[in-house]
Amino acid sequence: MKPSHIEHLGIAVKNLDTAIPFWEKLLGTKCYNIEEVPAQKVRTAFLKIGQTKIELLESTAEDGPIAKFIEKKGEGIQHVAFAVEGLENTLAECEAEGIQLIDKAPRGGAEGLSIAFLHPKSTGSVLVELCEDKNGGCKCGK
Repeated sequence: MKPSHIEHLGIAVKNLDTAIPFWEKLLGTKCYNIEEVPAQKVRTAFLKIGQTKIELLESTAEDGPIAKFIEKKGEGIQHVAFAVEGLENTLAECEAEGIQLIDKAPRGGAEGLSIAFLHPKSTGSVLVELCEDKNGGCKCGK
């Protein structure tokens, strides 16, 4: 696996309306995108600092993965995402190396990215997301 950069850090929050102004002030930047990803039971908000995005994640369902994370661990960093080229091949390489996959095939994520997760049992308790942008770049209005 050869990631090109950290694509984003995912931060679980209870409420985007409260979290966005805090992170905008802290980072000195504005949120550039809010979107709902129904398949993942989440609303996301993105900010950009340098080349890295911060993804704020608010659950849209009590049984969603973000709600479960917050219930268990509280608000905070939920995952780190790395940009890769050839996500399908990267997943195959990871599996061949004995890394447990949550997603055996890419699925759709926020901002039109193809995403897949590696299981924290294989990554030192860190939820790792792999992202591939097949559409030519972020929608962050650089």
